[in-house]
Amino acid sequence: MACNDVSKQLNVQVFETSKSGNKFTEIAALESVESDATIALNPDQKFQTLTGIGGSFTEASAYLLNQLSETNRRHIIEAYFGDDGAKYSLTRTHINSCDFSLSNYSYAPVEGDVNLDNFSIDEDRDDIIPMIKDAMKVSTEGFNIIASPWTAPPWMKDNKDWRGGKLLPEYNQTWALFFSKYLQAYKNEGIDIWGITVENEPLGNDNNWESMHFTAEEMTDFVEQYLGPQLRQTNPDVKILGYDQNRGDELKHWVDTMFRDDNSSQYFDGTAVHWYASTYDYFPESLQYAHEKSGGKYLIQTEGCVDAEVPVWKNDDWYWEKEATDWGWTWAREEDKYLHPKYAPVTRYATDMIGCFNNWVDGWVDWNMVLDKQGGPNWFENWCVAPVIVDPEADEVYFTPLYQVMKHFSKYLRPGAKRIGFEVTDKDLKVTAFQNTDNSVVVIVFNEFETPKTFQIKLQEQSTTVKINSQALQTIVIKL
Repeated sequence: MACNDVSKQLNVQVFETSKSGNKFTEIAALESVESDATIALNPDQKFQTLTGIGGSFTEASAYLLNQLSETNRRHIIEAYFGDDGAKYSLTRTHINSCDFSLSNYSYAPVEGDVNLDNFSIDEDRDDIIPMIKDAMKVSTEGFNIIASPWTAPPWMKDNKDWRGGKLLPEYNQTWALFFSKYLQAYKNEGIDIWGITVENEPLGNDNNWESMHFTAEEMTDFVEQYLGPQLRQTNPDVKILGYDQNRGDELKHWVDTMFRDDNSSQYFDGTAVHWYASTYDYFPESLQYAHEKSGGKYLIQTEGCVDAEVPVWKNDDWYWEKEATDWGWTWAREEDKYLHPKYAPVTRYATDMIGCFNNWVDGWVDWNMVLDKQGGPNWFENWCVAPVIVDPEADEVYFTPLYQVMKHFSKYLRPGAKRIGFEVTDKDLKVTAFQNTDNSVVVIVFNEFETPKTFQIKLQEQSTTVKINSQALQTIVIKL
């Protein structure tokens, strides 16, 4: 970029969401105003390439969309995928059922069908597939999909149950074939799956809902000996992401095992992580370690949500206040309870995304896109919160502040963007910055405190001054 006249202001657009009432509202930059802080951008310092940002297609979300009027269904799809909406670019869905399904189901229900002759994705035809296709119709740039199994069919497992247990060794090849069958079946529907995770939460979840357990060694052996060779033969372009559970110290052991040698590393395209180990700690050391150990392969957060809460309906203030608790508030081990204090949902989302991106994460995927006023449907009654809450009986839709938070990141941070360096003089401001492939620079700034702040953004010889309200999130787009 060429140097510009020092008197020339940066060409910026500033969008803000705040507790005081802004909802992705465009606000004006300031001229010649004294600032409290400086954010100096350094586009010559480049880090990871952004894969994408978005949310998940679950049976629960798709089922609820089917209960709404066509107008509201279209409104929600446009809000997530349209050019005037959040423009989601990276998404996730489940293979077979999960807790956010209406019931337990598998695409291979026939016991002993080792060749999967009876494989069928008919369970998805009424809800998930139409939701994905509707999103594809309104997304002008397209989006990628990661697919994750919660469990193999019970007949392939040692405990013959949907919950817990392990894959029986005699079905290793059948389970690998299952992935190929799924990928081909979706391709036949006109839906390309970009990547898969080997198993959602392989460490287990106390046998609460669909799950299947792997150790790091077991998963790596399965990928190296069965899944990797299978997909290389049938679906060589599909990415394989390992782990797919919480960040923290255990992540280090998993990436050590997944990338233990050239033979295993050749099949793993990267690592998937979740955020449930803490309501505030994004575990930067573990993320940095995973990035380095993998040699810079994909590091994607594939799931995060406000869990263990029934959604608060049409009360924006709740999402800005430290009222929410998560599963760990009650169930964490005593030595881990400090990781699970009360928190403000907006702060958790904004802080986590900024912290993740500043520590090599290249993709961030929210969990359910749509839930009802109860926080479901969920066959296990594992109630959670989504950015969009609906009341199907009244045909009402509530876009919570979490939707605006997601939009602040996903709309202008586009796949292919490079994270760039910056220095900020006020450590209370949480900041991340990227440069898109069209050379526009996008800066995300979060002020979680109850005092407004004014800061100057500097880019080489140009600058501009911006005021951020108290408890506010901003997206600043700099056009060069």
